[in-house]
Formats: sequence, structure tokens, C-alpha cells
Amino acid sequence: MNFFSKFVTGAAVFSLLINFLAAQTSRQSEALQFQAQCEADYQHAQSLFKKLEKEAGPKTVETVLVPLNDLWLAIDRSTNLASIYQQAHPDPQVRKIAEEYDQKFSNLETEIQLSRPIFEAVAAIDLSSADPKARRFAEITLRDFRRSGVDKDPKTRQKIRKLKEELVILEQNFDKHIREDVRSIKLHSVEELAGLPEDFIQSHPAGPDGKITITTDYPDYIPFMTYAISDARRFELYKKYRQRAYPKNKETLHNLLKKRYELARLLGYKDYAEYITEDKMIKNPNNAQEFIDRIATAADRRAKKDYDELLARLRKESPTATEVGDWQKTYISELVKQESYNVDAREIRPYFPYDRVQKSLLDLTSRLYNISYKKVDTLAWHPSVDVYEIWQDQKLIGRFYLDMHPRQDKFKHAQMSQKLTGVTGRQLPEAVLMCNFPGGDGTSGLMEHDDVSTFFHEFGHLLHHILGGNQPWLKLSGIATEWDFVETPSILFEEWVWDADILKTFAVNEAGDTIPDDLINKMNRARKFGLGLYDKQQMFYAAISLNFYNRKYDSFDPLKMVIKLQRQYTPFSYVPETYMHLAFGHLVDYSAIYYTYMWSEVIAKDIFSVFKEKGLMNPEVAVDYRRKILEPGGNKDAADLVRDFLGRDYSFIAFEHWLNENE
Repeated sequence: MNFFSKFVTGAAVFSLLINFLAAQTSRQSEALQFQAQCEADYQHAQSLFKKLEKEAGPKTVETVLVPLNDLWLAIDRSTNLASIYQQAHPDPQVRKIAEEYDQKFSNLETEIQLSRPIFEAVAAIDLSSADPKARRFAEITLRDFRRSGVDKDPKTRQKIRKLKEELVILEQNFDKHIREDVRSIKLHSVEELAGLPEDFIQSHPAGPDGKITITTDYPDYIPFMTYAISDARRFELYKKYRQRAYPKNKETLHNLLKKRYELARLLGYKDYAEYITEDKMIKNPNNAQEFIDRIATAADRRAKKDYDELLARLRKESPTATEVGDWQKTYISELVKQESYNVDAREIRPYFPYDRVQKSLLDLTSRLYNISYKKVDTLAWHPSVDVYEIWQDQKLIGRFYLDMHPRQDKFKHAQMSQKLTGVTGRQLPEAVLMCNFPGGDGTSGLMEHDDVSTFFHEFGHLLHHILGGNQPWLKLSGIATEWDFVETPSILFEEWVWDADILKTFAVNEAGDTIPDDLINKMNRARKFGLGLYDKQQMFYAAISLNFYNRKYDSFDPLKMVIKLQRQYTPFSYVPETYMHLAFGHLVDYSAIYYTYMWSEVIAKDIFSVFKEKGLMNPEVAVDYRRKILEPGGNKDAADLVRDFLGRDYSFIAFEHWLNENE
């Protein structure tokens, strides 16, 4: 090597080193800035808290509720951002800081909720001349104080405080073990990708070892389980997927159930399920169990028909088959749709490239709600995150972030997260969509139709948060209604991805061809296939959620409970050496109330009946829905919101008709 070559090589190495050090410095700077922001917010909140506790003057809305609202505002920004960064930030140092401040702010919230001076101050306010929103805020505040144990003796309050501190760490660890555990299988040749769409095959070349890696992340897992012909390979990936967070979360789950049970008992409840359902529409665990069984029973006949179709199709490939394996149902369902309903999901995918779906979703909601979107050049926690403002009548009303594609150490499912809760005249609402859709890596990003439905679902949450985020009291703003109603607007919005007129506005393939009416009709006919099995599966998940929490933590074996409930609610047998409950993240955030998805769907079907009758893009219906359901936030009970819109109480009729029509 001559001198010049050595010089060039040395310069290149030096340049790489400089770039590496610059990147390290930038990351450290971001981490320090984030830490400083969190600490400043924490100290400010602490100051407001201590000042409010010592307030000795008259107890009025202005002297108590307004400062309390200021206190929640001080906590809102950093506690939300800490939650988002834990799940999405690429820098482990930032994630660690986020975990630490999530703990600190959670502990501070516990201190506030256990504060006797603040509780007594709120209780002493004369609300006779207060406006309805202030009265509502005071009533909910007192209820939540009591549910937190503020009226217990000092020794009990100290135990509650300690348990809640321990629970924050357990909840973080449970989620972290799922998020960081990405498993994979290795395929020996491209032949083992037989059945997969061409774009999937092209995006999965062999690695240096000559093998093809398929991971448990959604953009790999869902297509592979849907299309891969190899039953053995699907079985292998299925087991890997259901072994995530095992064995780490075995002990974590045990301790989580134990601490939540102990907390509920200290607060005066029989178990954690009784505690967590008390302030929901459902009211108690018995009602939740009755609802689960009612849905399961209603789905029985259709589920049996669905299963019989699956088994009959499986026997064409395996004549001696006596049952459909849980790992086979998605693949066999796709074959039934292709052959019995003439629907091939691979034929549908080309009409849903991610970029077009995103643009069209924004266009559609802009027309529906008379709002506009403006993309802004703002740095977020990752370069792939897009930032948008929402405007109405030349007025900025909110902002949102789209973090839509998978990456290492990122949250693995799909959700809307609150970044800021809107408060009138104080701060605009901000939200984050955190998803794992194809695209963002230079590929075409073709989405399954189910992905499109999920995108609309999560955007329904986002609009609820933004459009409801203009309330004077933070605890009544945005998605502040009962938890078993919050899924209603998002489930409702899924209906838009099945309407022919709407689909034809954005479902266009690379050649510029719009999705044909015949294909849309076939999709809708096939939509009902598997509905019975889907509802039964949802009730299986809901039963796990409820039955893990409606009893003493050490009175059952979680895995045995899963096996029992799977047998009770679904026709699919448990697969040995799988532990789905250890990666069931909803056991943390939803705890005993996973039933809420189906509860919300029942109400959503009732609300949708109005749109179905008068038009999905009817501006009068959309405005009425926005004004009566989305904008009030938590200012009314959910049942009252629905009554305002429907002109009557909600019922099961629309849902039961939907479940049983065309059977």
C-alpha cells in the first residue's frame, strides 16, 4: 500500500471516529437535556404540591381546584414523555432516565392522592354556585382520592405508598421484558418462503450465513403466519412468538399479581378486579364475567360453523387431522377466504402502500371533521417520526407524532399515547401513534388490510384525544371518560375501511389502478368468516385478564388457568411450551378489564347504525358525533354521552344483528 492509500485510509478512519464521537456527544446532550427538563418539572410540581398542602385560606374553586389543576399540568408533560421514551426512544441512556422519572412522577402522584390536607380542602369547597365542569372535576377528584386510600390511617397509607412504588417498577419490567425480547427463526432457503408475497420475499434476503431470518416483530410475524405454506415453520415461529418474555416475566407477573392483590385488600376491596371495575361502566367483576359469557354464548353458533370450515379445509391437506392447531388457524382461514369467498389477501395488499394510506387517512378525516393537517419540520426522538399540526378555522388545535415502523427496542404493538393533555388557554393536546407497520425502510411498505384497520383504529383514539382536549380541567380533558368506553371511537372508525366508496378514494396500486368493486364486495362477504372465532378468542383474552385478578394471587397457577380458559372459550388446544400470558402486555395496563374492547365494540356498533343510515361522510352526523361524543371529554358519564347522540340508551341489538346477519 502506497503512502497516499495509507493516508486516505487513515483519513477515512479518522472521519468515522469523529462522526462516532459527535454522535455520542449528541446522544449524551439529548439525555442530559431530557433529564434536566424532567427534574425541573419534578421540582416545580413538588413546589406546587407543598404549597397547596399548606394553603390555609378559604376553600374555594380558585384557591383549591385551580392550584390542583396547575399541579396536574406540571406533572403532565414529563410523565407522558417518560412513558413514550421508555417505549420508543432508541438511546438506552434516555430510556433509563425515562424509567427513573416515570417512577418519580408516579410516586409523586401517589403522594398527592394520599394527601389528607388536599383531600379535605377539596371536600370543604362550597360548590353550590360553581359551574357544572368545576363540580364534575371536584366530584371525580374526591372519588379518586377515596379510591387511593386517602381516608385510611397513617400506617395503612404508608403501606399503600410502598406498594405503589413497587408496582411502578414491576409494571415497567413486565413491559420491558416483552419489548426487548425479539425472537427469530432461521430459514435454510428461499423455498421455505413459499406462499409469501413477492415483496416480502424480496425484502428478506439471506444473511452472511446463507440463512433467512424471520422475527417475531409484526411485519414478519403476521404475513408469515398468514401465507407461509410450511406448517412446520409456522409452528416454529408461533412457539417463538409465544415464548417472548419467558422466563423473565414469570416471577414479574407473580409479584405484579401479588402486589395488586395486597393493594386492593388495603383499600378495602375483595380483590383487584373489584377495585378496578368500580369506576367503570361495568361496575363490578360479576357484571364483567356475565358480559364475557354473554358474548361467548352469542358467538357459539357462528364460531362452530367457522371452525368446521377450517377443519374441513385442513383435512384437504392432512386427511387424518382431527383438530385445527392454534398456529394453523390464520393460514387455513386465508385459504378458506381464497377458495370459498374468492378473496386472496395477497391480491389486496398492493392497494395499500403505507404512504398512500397515511395521506388518505389524513385527507378523509380532514373532510369529515373540517380540520386540516400541516406537516412540520420538528425533531422528534427518532428521524423516522413525522410531526403534524391540526388546524381548524385558522386556529391551531393540536399536534401529533407518527412513529409507525418497527425498530430495535421499540414497543411491539400499536397504540396511541398522550404526549400532552389539552387544557383551555394553557396547553394544546398532543398525541403519539406508536405502531409497527411495514415501510420506512426503503421498501414499498405494503400493508395488510388488517394493518389499515389498525391504523384507523389508533387514529380514532388520536382524534378523541385531540378534539376532546379543550377543557378547563386537565382530569376532564381528552380521553377522560370511563375506561371501558375509550375504545368506542376507535373501533367505530374501523368501519370506514370496509366502505366501498371510501376505499376507492385511497386504495390504489402502484400502476394507478383503484381497488375494484368486485374485490371490495368479496372482502366484505369474507369479513364475517371467522367472526365467531374472533369473538370467542377475545373473550378468552378477557377471561384471562379478569380471572388473574378476581381472586387471591397464589390461589391459582397462571399457566394452568390459561390452558383451562383456552379450552373453555376457544376450540383451539393449548400448545405445550408456550406462555402467551407472559407477553400479554394488557395484564399491566388493562389488568382485569380487557373485556373493555368488546364492551366498546357493542356500543360502537350501536353508534355506527346512525352513520350507516345517514352516510359515513355525512357532515351533519359527523359534527353531531364530534360535539356530543368526542369534544365533551370526561364532562359526562359515557352512558350520558351516548344517550345524547343516539337519543336513547345504548343496546346490544345492533351488535347482535351484526354478529348473526348472513350466518
